[in-house]
Amino acid sequence: MELPAPNTNTPLSDPTKGQRTTLIGIAISFVLAIVKAVGGILGNSYALIADAIESTVDIITSGLLWVGLRWSAKPADDNHPYGHGKAEALVAIGISLALCVAATVIAIESIHNISVPHESPKAFTLIILVVVILTKELLARYVNKTGEELGSGAVKADAFHHRSDAITSAAAFIGIGIGLIGGRGYEMADDWAALFAAVIIVINAYKIARPAVGELLDEELDTELKEAIRQTAATVPGVIQVEKCHTRKMGIMAHADMHIWVNENLSVAEGHRIAHAVKDRVRERHPRLVDVHIHIEPAQEVEGGGVGDEGR
Repeated sequence: MELPAPNTNTPLSDPTKGQRTTLIGIAISFVLAIVKAVGGILGNSYALIADAIESTVDIITSGLLWVGLRWSAKPADDNHPYGHGKAEALVAIGISLALCVAATVIAIESIHNISVPHESPKAFTLIILVVVILTKELLARYVNKTGEELGSGAVKADAFHHRSDAITSAAAFIGIGIGLIGGRGYEMADDWAALFAAVIIVINAYKIARPAVGELLDEELDTELKEAIRQTAATVPGVIQVEKCHTRKMGIMAHADMHIWVNENLSVAEGHRIAHAVKDRVRERHPRLVDVHIHIEPAQEVEGGGVGDEGR
């Protein structure tokens, strides 16, 4: 009896969609960065200027992501027999480091401004922030949806960028609002908002870096996918048992390695045929897998007509 294909393995979309999504994000971030920088300078809001700094970092990191996606989509070659997928994880780590640098710059300037008296922000900066929050949240959802479709950690990391930008803009809105409502003595609320934004950026940087490091270290994928692969392999005629199964991510694709038991009395050709049948069925049921590496183990006949592990 064949198992139904699991929901987590929907066929992948066109990988170039991630590149198009990234370019859209770059264009929108570029416009918002200019609007926020001009608004922050004219409106005397460092929280808005800090937001502009983060948007500028978004542009740089999204540019790196675009390059990384193009590189990771390159087919395997003699020097890279497993493909170039890990370039995407390297880009995600680069994005994380860039976010940490931006957060440090914002935090240092915020702490300085907290200790130095200055004018309150202008009211019109709140209108700018409302537009930025709505735009960035919608963009984050759009980019994250693309990342989910592609199974791309780097594209989802880019979505984190846009969402963190929306969060920092919301923090700036609250800080400026407090400063305007509170009046004299509450000017520093704007700077505290910028400092809070720096903390949020660092948290997001960690969330981006953690799965990327796991991918570079060939961390096992989710146990649900692993178990589904084992069950699929076990349905192939001639497979007595799936002894081992390991998975690892490679960009938007994945690899699986498994040991299967077959009757030791089969010919090499028959064992080879079974291995290919397993590979074909597993890849058919789990389109996310770009390759399946199979090792055949001999299962010894025992009394009663069954089979047992020969001992390897």
